[in-house]
Amino acid sequence: MAAGLGTRLRPLTDDRPKALVEVNGRTLLEINIERLVDAGVRHCVVNVHYFGDMLIDYIKSHSWDCEVTISDERQMLLNTGGALKHAAPLFSGKEPILIHNVDILSDIDFNALEMHHKESGNLVTLCCSHRDTKRMLLFDKTGNLAGVYGQMDETGLTPLPFSGVSMVNPELFSLMPPDDQPYPVFGAYLEIAKQHKIGYFMHSADNWIDVGTPEALERAMVKFIN
Repeated sequence: MAAGLGTRLRPLTDDRPKALVEVNGRTLLEINIERLVDAGVRHCVVNVHYFGDMLIDYIKSHSWDCEVTISDERQMLLNTGGALKHAAPLFSGKEPILIHNVDILSDIDFNALEMHHKESGNLVTLCCSHRDTKRMLLFDKTGNLAGVYGQMDETGLTPLPFSGVSMVNPELFSLMPPDDQPYPVFGAYLEIAKQHKIGYFMHSADNWIDVGTPEALERAMVKFIN
C-alpha cells in the first residue's frame, strides 16, 4: 500500500512519494519488498497515486526476485478499501494475500502470520501488538473484529492496535463495495465481520515502527541499521 499522500512525512514528501523516502540509503519500498521476498513472496502488487509516475519509473528501473505489478490509482486516490478492491484482479485469486503498508518497518514473521491465518479459518487476519496508542481496534470474546476504539461502548471488548500488516483470503473481494469511489477498508471490514471471521495475529512491538512522521523516520535510522 504505497499510494498515500504522505502528508505526515512532509517536507520529505514534497518531491517524492513516501514509498521512496529513504532509511539509511534504502527506500521504504525496497526495504519492504526485500523483506517479503525473503519470506518467499514471488509476486508483489504496489498501488500508486501521489507522484505515481516517479514511483512507476523507480519500480521499472529496479529488479527484485519477484514480479512487481502496478495497481494504478493516478486518476483517483481510492483510500485503503477502494485500493484493495481495485487491485483484486491483479492477484491469482487462489492464495492468501499479505497486505503491507509501505511506511511500516518491522520484523513480523510473515510465515508465522500465514500459518496462523490458515489455521484460524479467518477471512482476514490483522497484525496487532501491545503498544501505547489511542488508535485501536476492538475484538469480541471470540477474537472477531467488533469495532473501533472511541466509537462505541467498549464493555467486554478487547482493544488492540493495528500494525499496518494483514493477510486476507481472495474471497474477501466479492464482499467489498465497488472501487468507483474511495472508502476506508475498516468500514467495509466491520460490515463483513458481522458474517465472517476477521481476527488478529499478535506480534512483538519491540522491532516495529510506523515511519509516517519525520521524527519516527529518525528513530528508524537507528533502530533499523540494515
